[in-house]
Order: sequence, then C-alpha cells, then structure tokens
Amino acid sequence: MKLRALLAGCAAFLMLTGCAASGAEETERTFFAMDTVMQVRVFGDGGEEAVQAVCDEVQRLESLLSRTQPESDITRLNQSAGGGTWVALDGETAEVLDMALRYGEETGGAFDVTIAPVMDAWGFGTSEEEYRVPDGTELAALLPLVDSGLLTLDRENSSARLETAGMEVDLGGIAKGYAADRAKAVLEEAGITSALLNLGSSTVGLVGGKPDGSPWRIAVRDPADESASLGTLALTDCSVSTSGGYERYFEADGVIYHHILDPETGYPAEKGLLSVTVVTDDGSRADAWSTALYVMGAEEALSFWRQSGDFECILCRSDGTVQVTEGLEEAFTAEEDGNGYTFEIVRR
Repeated sequence: MKLRALLAGCAAFLMLTGCAASGAEETERTFFAMDTVMQVRVFGDGGEEAVQAVCDEVQRLESLLSRTQPESDITRLNQSAGGGTWVALDGETAEVLDMALRYGEETGGAFDVTIAPVMDAWGFGTSEEEYRVPDGTELAALLPLVDSGLLTLDRENSSARLETAGMEVDLGGIAKGYAADRAKAVLEEAGITSALLNLGSSTVGLVGGKPDGSPWRIAVRDPADESASLGTLALTDCSVSTSGGYERYFEADGVIYHHILDPETGYPAEKGLLSVTVVTDDGSRADAWSTALYVMGAEEALSFWRQSGDFECILCRSDGTVQVTEGLEEAFTAEEDGNGYTFEIVRR
C-alpha cells in the first residue's frame, strides 16, 4: 500500500473520532512501523515520554516479529524451515506464536500464520505492489506448506521450528494487535489514563476514555467508500480491529482480488462479507478474529461469536446488510441515512 494512502487513512480516522479537547495536555505523534503509518495521542502530564515509550515498544516488537526485518526472530525461523533444528526465540516471540497457534485451532484453521508462501505468490507479502494471479498448479504446490500443525513450538524453552522446507510464518494478522496491547500496557505503567492508539487504519487501542470522561467515538468505515462510514462506536478501554477486502487489492482481467486469503483454498476469501470489525479487551484476539471471521463468512462467524462470548463484532455483508452483535447495540450509531445499508442487531 502506498504511503500516501496510509496517511489518508490515518487522517480520515482522526477526523471521524472527533475532538477530545478538555483542557488536558495532548501529545501526538505519527510514525511508520510494521509497514504502516501509526499514530499515538496521549492526554495528561508526561505525554512526551509516554509517546516515545510507545514508539520504542512498537519498533522493538517489529524487530522481533516482522519477517521483513533481516535479523528478526521470524526471519531466522523462516530461513531454517525444513532443517530440523530448533530456533531460539525471544520469550515474547514464542508467546505470540503460541497465541497464533491457539487462535488457529479455535477458528478451525481460518486463521493461519503459515499462509506466507501463498501471500507471496499473489504479491501480498511485500509492500512493493507487484501483484499477480498465480495459476492453480502453483497454488496446489504451495497449499501443503500452509499448515500450522507443522509449526512446532517448544514453549518451555522458547524455541520453534518449521518442519517443511519452503514454509514461512507471517504474523501480519496478529502483530499489530499484540503491539496495541503492549503499547497500552506501557502507557498505563506511565500513569496515562486517556490515550488513543491508531496502529494502522485497521487496529485501534483505547486507554480509558476521552479526558472529559466520555467515550471515544470510533468510525467504522464503509467498505464501498473510504470517505464514508457505516456508523460510529462509542467505546472506552478496549481494542478494535477491522478486516476488509478494500484494504489491499488489485484488478486483473476485470476481476478484483483482495489480500485476505483463505488458507484452505489459497484464493481470496469470498464468503459474502465486505468487512468485519471486532471489539474486545484483547488486541491480539481482535486482530486475529477479524481476519478469521472474514474468512469464515457471516453464518459461521456468528456461530463462532455465539460460542465464544468474549468479543463483539460488526459484519458488513455483500448483500447490503450490516449485522451488529447485541453487545454493541448501545455503543453503535449508524449513519443517519444508512448509506444504503440495512442494519440489524444479532442476538445470542
């Protein structure tokens, strides 16, 4: 994704969250990490130090978790694939991999961090925008490499190995959410009680509410129009993650291909959803769940929500229906004219 598009997404987010002015000192910084533009807004004393601590923490995590960083734990793990040797990892890297494996099991494989070889085949694995449509033979050869069961983790000794040559891990579907959790912890340790973290246009972390005590107002983007929203969420002290095919895509021979790939087929997920927004108290889970639910499709996603009980979500369906789970009924306000969508509350 081009930098100007990322900056535009960040600016749109700020416009739609509204003003937090209350007399409290505000410190704001925009920076680039994890292949996206991020922004931190902190309110209260000690803001400069707190913001710097967040930037340092996110960049530290990037150095561990990004497969585009030449000396990261994930790069070393990927380079050793099929070699049979254990790769020593930082304890946090092992923790994130542990979560990723657990989320993969819980979602029946809809979330799978070993999707990297297929991502690369489509051109979604880098920021260079060299997209292409791989043929069926190529995908058939790559799909056996997409198997979290072949990512072996020694939790006690913080080490891992990929059992088959050619396998690679990509933590793009969980790393920003984990970074949001860690950034919130850093701010809370610094005594900050009001802050907004925009870690790319799809990942938001909230510390408390606005300085005046009111909730943050977070826009849920209209998948069909980057300048419009489906509505707003009034939230405090939680994490929000949105996945949508509009985030990264290309067109070839009149067909649009987006970046959210189904680990089972290797093709972009086409289960009747345009976007999924997840709200929960855990950024890692919000990040992973938004991707997994998109891959599942609406009916399976709602079944998963009913069984889980630890998150809420908004599903924007391709038939023009927006389904809001009951835990967000009071928090969500649709746009007055509806933007052509039909809204419904889904109950357990």
